[in-house]
Amino acid sequence: MTLSNWAKNEWLKPHQTSKQEISGLLSIVERELRDAAIQGISSDGKFNHAYRAALTLATALLYSAGYMPARGQSHHYRTIAALPLLLGDSAKADSEYLETCRVKRNAAEYDAANEVSDTEADELLEFASEYSAMIQGRLKKSGY
Repeated sequence: MTLSNWAKNEWLKPHQTSKQEISGLLSIVERELRDAAIQGISSDGKFNHAYRAALTLATALLYSAGYMPARGQSHHYRTIAALPLLLGDSAKADSEYLETCRVKRNAAEYDAANEVSDTEADELLEFASEYSAMIQGRLKKSGY
């Protein structure tokens, strides 16, 4: 399956981004990573901020490829699932990890407090920080 096939299925729609839009998304990533690193924040809060950073990185990457999720079409799920299509098969494990984080984040956001351990929050923050460096490097090479 390709991104254009996803667009034909109406899971994605074409999107023309700009350097300004990508810059704005990357500023959100920086803010979320900073907020996730605040001492004394709950593990749920740290996890949520780190998740938002990772999701926003994936969004910037998807936008730079000329697509965005169709509205009302599982925005988070589609953005995360597109990572192997954007980065190659080597990104499957990252996509699966972020999908697990998406489900856990939903539980922490909508079901009950204390759904996330300190270790899980720290792991996601580390992942998002490393992913940020990698994705920003790719975006820069692409002219963003």
